[in-house]
Formats: sequence, structure tokens, C-alpha cells
Amino acid sequence: MKVSAIVVSHGNARELEASLPALEPQVDELLVIANIPGSLPPGVEALVNERPLGFAANVNLGLARTSGEAVVVANPDAVPEPGAVPALRDFMAAHERCGVAGPCMVFPDGGPQPSRRRFPTVGGTIVRRTPLRKWVHLRHHYHLDEPAPDAPVQADWMLGGFLLLRRAMLEELGGFDAGFRLYGEDIDLQYRAMLAGWERWYVPAAIVRHEHKAETDRRWLTRRTLWHWGGILRFVRKHPERLKAL
Repeated sequence: MKVSAIVVSHGNARELEASLPALEPQVDELLVIANIPGSLPPGVEALVNERPLGFAANVNLGLARTSGEAVVVANPDAVPEPGAVPALRDFMAAHERCGVAGPCMVFPDGGPQPSRRRFPTVGGTIVRRTPLRKWVHLRHHYHLDEPAPDAPVQADWMLGGFLLLRRAMLEELGGFDAGFRLYGEDIDLQYRAMLAGWERWYVPAAIVRHEHKAETDRRWLTRRTLWHWGGILRFVRKHPERLKAL
């Protein structure tokens, strides 16, 4: 199974200096997309956008320019440990309905990062996106009420900072929804994958260090939080049945 990788840089030259040397030896093809001019370290070749695009649109652009049967979509600050991509690839190759394979993501200090999640509910969304999150802990949403798995398990969805995606699934689904500017496209893709019968698997043998700035969790009203709310509203418009999930 040939593996391509797509990395979108939004002014992340420093992060790419760490992530690209770790990722490139593990894939057969690597495409870097510079969404903002000057966002690359010296010597890195990339597809440079004439104007900035949303994350989903950039990934779709990369899909059209790569050929792997499986595609790693990675944030610039996601650094795979040696063997991470082969572990995801081998698992996907052995499970024909696995459309998404996600790694065990950890913070730079090695602490666990809650990347395996359940599909959003109304109550959970209100808590996460309002000051209520200071007092209410969403353990159920993040699987923090369970022991960490030591073997692959199926998941609702996994954080889009680093995922291996099957091209056949992406072609069936029409790729990412470019109507999402920055947030929610990973949830939407994996929800549509579920509806189409594609499995999403968390593979803990694959480890990826991810900074995960979580900028929308730190401030209440910024351009990014508005984009996040836009993503939430688009997801609900597309999947109104999720309003029944309280």
C-alpha cells in the first residue's frame, strides 16, 4: 500500500523543521502546501497557494496531486515516532473497511493527548464552547472515563492533526467538505465515513507527538473561535439528526 502525505503550512517553518524529517522517511510521497508565503524552512519544496485556502480545501488540493492508496494528513506540529506510519499502514492494509486510522497522540512532554473522541452532542458542545468548560469536565466526550487501550479499537472520530485516510473512502465521500474553513472538517469527514460504512480505528502502536495549541480553548471571542462556531453550525446543518444527541 503506497502512502502519500499532505502537510499544510500556515506560517509554520519552525514546526516543519522538526516534523518533515520524521515524516518523510515513513511515506512514499510527500507534498507540502504553503498556504501563506514565507511559511517554509530553507530548502523545502512546496506547492505555494496564490491566496490562502481553508484547511479542507488545501487537503483536497493535495489529494488531487498525490497518488497513494492511503494518505497521511498531518499538521506541521505533528511529529511521528519511528514506525508510526508503517503501523497505521499495515493495520489499514489488513482491514479492508478501515477508512481512517489514527495514532496515539501525545503532547511534546509525552503526556497523553485525548485524540480519540465521541461524536459531538448538544450538551457537550455547549460546555466546550462556553465558559462552562471551567467547571464541567467532559470525561465522557474524551474517553477519559475509560482505561487507555493497548490494542486497536474502533472510534467515532479522531483528532485531525494526524490521520491515515484510505483514498477509496475519500473518493467515495468526495473528499473533505471545503465549506469548513478550519474547524469541524475532520469530524464531518469521519461522520460521513460512519454513515457510509467505513470504519475508524485508533491504533495505539503508532505514536505521534503533537503540540496541539488548542487556541479556541484559551480565549472566548477571536477570529478562530468564530470559525469554530461556523464549523459547528455547518455540521449541524448537514447532520441535523445530531441535535437529538443531548
